[in-house]
Amino acid sequence: MSRRETCYPTARSKQLIIRRLLDETLIYDLDRDKAHCLNAPAAAIWQLCNGRRSPAEIANDLPEPFGPIKEALVWLALEQLARNHLLEEPLNWPAAIPRITRRQALERIGFGAAITIPIVASIIAPTPTQAATCLPHCSACSTGTQCCSGVCANNPPGCTGLRCV
Repeated sequence: MSRRETCYPTARSKQLIIRRLLDETLIYDLDRDKAHCLNAPAAAIWQLCNGRRSPAEIANDLPEPFGPIKEALVWLALEQLARNHLLEEPLNWPAAIPRITRRQALERIGFGAAITIPIVASIIAPTPTQAATCLPHCSACSTGTQCCSGVCANNPPGCTGLRCV
């Protein structure tokens, strides 16, 4: 396979807030308002994506205990990273490399080594309006979204005017 046909992934760095913790890396994507949690194997792979290493080279540079299918795990991680826009460019998956799922990786390396499977978990962050604290019971309100219960009522028992129930 020529260099042009080989994938040389580059980790995205712009418009991201990155916090490295003991066993995971948290990434907040400012462009997409999405938060990502990379477990230790996924974070190690992402950090090795410098645009000069192929997936095979990334696999060779990974520390143990990634087991006998290190390159397949690298491709699994790259697919997750690309899907979540954490690589500079879309992933160019060569036809010669078979795809592997997390389930297949578990079957090959065993459940005891499951901590070596790279995982990227993502959530969409709420907008500032959605994240705002709701009003407590019997507070004055104008819409149901202001109330913790989601219900804005006219004169509920014990209240006067429009209140959260």
